[in-house]
Amino acid sequence: MSMQTIENTNELEQQIAALMVLEPRFAPIYKQVGTPNLRHNTGGFEQLMRAMVGQQLSVAAAASIWKRLVDAELITPQAIREATDDSLKTQGLSKQKTRYVRSLVDHDIDFAALETLSDSEVITTLTAVTGIGRWTAEMYLLFSLKRADILAVDDLAIKVAAMELLGLTERPTPKQLKDLTQHWSPHRSAASLLLWSYYGSLRDKTAVPL
Repeated sequence: MSMQTIENTNELEQQIAALMVLEPRFAPIYKQVGTPNLRHNTGGFEQLMRAMVGQQLSVAAAASIWKRLVDAELITPQAIREATDDSLKTQGLSKQKTRYVRSLVDHDIDFAALETLSDSEVITTLTAVTGIGRWTAEMYLLFSLKRADILAVDDLAIKVAAMELLGLTERPTPKQLKDLTQHWSPHRSAASLLLWSYYGSLRDKTAVPL
């Protein structure tokens, strides 16, 4: 099964051009923020584990704990299997985060096989792991698998930016946002990236979804 992806900046610009035909209100935003950074990553176990470690923590706290885990060589499935809960706790993992990471190990995901699955199948596979919600799965689709049609409707920054773009009087619910943006398909990843950049300009800061 062939999946539409965005591999580089040139392809992103083509996606944005097509998106602006479907939704002309993106044109002034694109002129303002320019072409967003794709922020691709290599994915796999380590990427998802790092996402779990960083949940509900500040960027600085998450980076500190992750560095400790890296230094202790506790970032592979085998190392996690062999580690005691106390050793993970020593590196900064809470009891809940330890449970999440062990669930990720137990599910033994075939990360290479994810590339051949549909977006919905990837979400189903990843959210079967305790501690991975739809948002995290969508971030994996967008940044690790480079999928071209992902709009993170649960993301706060995207909801705020979309409210401004669409001229709404209040922040849309995920369902409302999904319904209002169906016509952006199959270019919704470009929309996500533009909306994050737009949110950053609205708040005069860089919006980083991961």
